[in-house]
Amino acid sequence: MTKLCIFAGTTVLGYAFWYLGELLGLEFFGCFLLSSVGSVLGVWAGWKIARHFR
Repeated sequence: MTKLCIFAGTTVLGYAFWYLGELLGLEFFGCFLLSSVGSVLGVWAGWKIARHFR
């Protein structure tokens, strides 16, 4: 369950932050960095959600 929540959080938040970077007019590298931040937040959020439902 934990790995699934982390995978989902990483995927969703990574993509969302990439899209946010595109809306802000960032180029590829800027979107990549912003997506990396979103992915790290997705790992944290997925882990917290999995621990909540244990």
